[in-house]
Amino acid sequence: MATATSSFLTPGPVAQENHLASLHLRRDAALPVILSTKAAAAEDEGYAEGMVTNTRFGSFPHSTIIGSPWGSQIRASKVDTGSRGRSNGKKRKANDINSDTPDSSEPVAKQAEMAESGFLHVLPPTPESWTYSLPHRTQVVYTPDYSYILHRIRARPGTRLIEAGSGSGSFTHAAARAVFNGYPDMTPRSDDHFGRVFSYEFHKERHQKVAAEMESHNLSAIVTCTHADAYKDGFLLPSAPEQPPKSPMANAIFLDLPAPWSAIPHLTRESTDGRPSALDPESPVHICTFSPCIEQAQKTVSHLRKHSWLDIQMVEVSHKRLNILRSYTSLDYSGMRGVNPFPDNVDEALKHLKSVDQRARDFHSGSTNLPPSVKAKRIENAQTEAHKTMYKEGLVVHRTEPDLKTHTSYLVFAVLPRSWTHDDEQSAAARWGGRVKVEADVPKSQRQLKKEAKGRKKLRDNERRQRDEEPEQIDVDHPGDEPVAVDVST
Repeated sequence: MATATSSFLTPGPVAQENHLASLHLRRDAALPVILSTKAAAAEDEGYAEGMVTNTRFGSFPHSTIIGSPWGSQIRASKVDTGSRGRSNGKKRKANDINSDTPDSSEPVAKQAEMAESGFLHVLPPTPESWTYSLPHRTQVVYTPDYSYILHRIRARPGTRLIEAGSGSGSFTHAAARAVFNGYPDMTPRSDDHFGRVFSYEFHKERHQKVAAEMESHNLSAIVTCTHADAYKDGFLLPSAPEQPPKSPMANAIFLDLPAPWSAIPHLTRESTDGRPSALDPESPVHICTFSPCIEQAQKTVSHLRKHSWLDIQMVEVSHKRLNILRSYTSLDYSGMRGVNPFPDNVDEALKHLKSVDQRARDFHSGSTNLPPSVKAKRIENAQTEAHKTMYKEGLVVHRTEPDLKTHTSYLVFAVLPRSWTHDDEQSAAARWGGRVKVEADVPKSQRQLKKEAKGRKKLRDNERRQRDEEPEQIDVDHPGDEPVAVDVST
């Protein structure tokens, strides 16, 4: 069976039936909807137009969306909501009641009629739009966090990534897009270097919901969801009965766990119980842990050092969005919405004061030819369409949003180098020895000297400990010899 393509990865030029689409209502407000001409649930039945999505901007039958190019504006339609809840929309005749033959003919969807107002835009789904519209089951990893995380752990097409803690699936969708380099069942390749995401979740209900989302979004060929306890079971994949577990061969790891240090012992090059390692032996592995408290980050750093992880860093992401807009400040904009009806500069303020003073003198002198007042100008602006040309005027400014839709967290990054044996060294020397000049007398760095000194000290301590643990030898030929006093005086 061929793998269905996903709108997250390969959306195509138009919106397709049985695929996910993002119905964009306004900024940071979108509805993720699987397009269908037939009602999939009982609560969606009752419309003559078939499947309909209702929003505050009107009703939108899916038949008007399917086949539209991405980015199209979809006008609202008039739908018959009064027939909802009825079996057929009208009463059955007596002949139909007495007849035992069921009606096998399916109702034909009614042609949608365009409404006078209301519209939305149909967009292809992206991890960014899914993040702010998904159903929240746990704390969500927002776009500012996961975009930086995927960059730091070197997630790219072909990466095999472990995610511990599926949660609401926000990071899962972003990771699937980052590692995607083809569908395994549709792309003929001799090797198995396809990007994969291995997502682990301890909570059974959350695991089932994330797995169902991956299936409905056609991402199950890229994302493997596993119900397991990462603290106890590790990250090996379950296999057939009486078969050893399989390794995901991961080279990128993201741990969104309450106690990530409990899962770090399972992320080593060699395991103590004889099971295979979950890591790729041919490449370095990058890891990131997501912790809300500084104490969690400190404990994680301590365990990473204990298990030979290097280049450990901690980062805190603070995201702010800038709004770019035009500022309208002038008395000429008086009466319009969204403006500052105040003088823009000193010359305009003086001109306004002179106009007010001249109008007052003319009024007291009894003149009937008075200049227009500010109120009259405001009414004129409100009644005319002068605001249509305002996009060319004003001053472009930026303002920071007061609310930050992100979570303050501590991200701990580290790298585990690949294991390097003597055979690897000989192989590299044979391959690159003729091209690269190797200098044998290169001075060692301070880090190498410190590491060698630490190793020598550890070796001496082990030898001293072994001598102390050896039992004392007793001479059985001369037991209980008395000590002899020796006079050393002169």
